[in-house]
Amino acid sequence: MLQRISWKPELPVAARLRRLVALALTSGRPVALWRLPNTQHARLCLCLRTDSAYAGLPPALEPTAPAGFAFFPFRDSDHNPPLFLPADLFFDLAQPEEIHVSAAAAARLPELRQHFAALPESVELPWHVSRQPEPATASRAEYEALVAAGVAAIETETVRKVVSSRAVRQSLPAGFDALAAFEDLQARYPNAFVSLVSAPGVGTWLGATPEVLAEIDEQQIFRTMALAGTQPLLPGMKPATAKWAGKDLEEHAMVARYIVSCFKQLRLREYDEQGPRTVVAGQLLHLRTDFAVHLREVPFPTLGTDMLRLLHPTPAVGGVPKQPALEFLRHHEGYDRAYYAGFLGPVNLPETGVARLYVNLRCLQLRPREAILYAGTGLTIDSDPAREWQETELKLRTIGAILQ
Repeated sequence: MLQRISWKPELPVAARLRRLVALALTSGRPVALWRLPNTQHARLCLCLRTDSAYAGLPPALEPTAPAGFAFFPFRDSDHNPPLFLPADLFFDLAQPEEIHVSAAAAARLPELRQHFAALPESVELPWHVSRQPEPATASRAEYEALVAAGVAAIETETVRKVVSSRAVRQSLPAGFDALAAFEDLQARYPNAFVSLVSAPGVGTWLGATPEVLAEIDEQQIFRTMALAGTQPLLPGMKPATAKWAGKDLEEHAMVARYIVSCFKQLRLREYDEQGPRTVVAGQLLHLRTDFAVHLREVPFPTLGTDMLRLLHPTPAVGGVPKQPALEFLRHHEGYDRAYYAGFLGPVNLPETGVARLYVNLRCLQLRPREAILYAGTGLTIDSDPAREWQETELKLRTIGAILQ
C-alpha cells in the first residue's frame, strides 16, 4: 500500500527531482530514473536499502511482483548481480506535488523528511562507481578480427548467428551533469526508453534504448519484439521505402523465429505477429516485428515471466543457437559487457500495475572522468568486417551525442 506525501511543494520540479536523487546518493542508496517511450514525464524510484539485500529479480512480469525497477546484466554473475530496486519512494513528474511512499518506508518518513530538508540547493550528486575495472577496448583491427572469427564460426556451423560488440572509453566534457544528460536524451530520442540508474557496486548507467524485451500493459497484453538489422537514416530517406540487404533480412528473421520458438516451447499458439517493418531509432533504421498475447484469453498467468527467462539474452544481443553463441563471445569478445545488453525497466508501477522491460542498448557507463560506451552488430555468413565496424560507429553516436 502506498501513501502520498508532499515535500517542499514550493520547489520547482527539477529542483525537487535533483534533491530526491541526492537523498539517495548522499546516503549510499540506489536510484533509478526513467522516461517511457512517447511520453512527456520522467519517473523516479528510490530504494532505501544499501546492501545486497535488494539483489535478485522477483517474478518480474506477474501481478504479485512488488513495485520497483529491474536492472539485469547480460550475464548473471558475482561481478554483475541482477538487481531489483523496490519503489520505497516513487516520484512521477507528471504529478510533481506528490511523492508515493511504500508501507515498508512509512516508518522512516521523519528521518527521510529531515534528510531531504537539510540538503543544500546546490548539492553535489555522488554517483555510484562500479567496483569492476574498466573494460578492455578494441582497436579497429581487433574488432574486425573478432568479426572475421564470428563469420568463420558461422561457416563451420558452430553458430548460425553471433552478435559481437565492443566498448569505447571517452573523456567526460568539463562540467558534465548526468541529470542534464538525461534531459538531453529525452529531448533527442522521444521514441526511446531513456534511463539513468545508479547503484552501489553496479555503478551508474545512462541510456536510450529502442528495444522492448517484454512488457505487460494496462490491458493485460504481453508484448515483445524482434529488432534486428541496421542502416543509417540518410537525409530525405523515408522508412517505408528503405531497402534492406539480404544479410539484414536474415539477421532479423533469426530473431523473429527464435521468439516463435519460445512460444512453441511453452505450447502457446494464440499470439499475434505483425511485421517486419522499418522503424526509426535516432539516426538509424531497424527492422522490427511485434508479437502480442492477450493474457485474458489464454490460461497462462506466468507467461510473462516464463517468456522473459527464455528470451534473455535474445539472438539480437547474443546469437543463435543461444549457448554456442554465448560461448563464442565468452572466448573471443575480450571484455565484460556487465549491464550492456542486459535488460531494465519498471515493474508493477504504482496505480497502473504495468511492467515494461527493455534491452539495455545505446548506453554508457559513467566513471569519475570518463564514459564507457557500448555497441554491437549481428553477424551472419555475409557479414563484412569493415561494414560491421562502421555499424558500431553509427550506434555509438546515439549515446555519444550527449558527450559533445
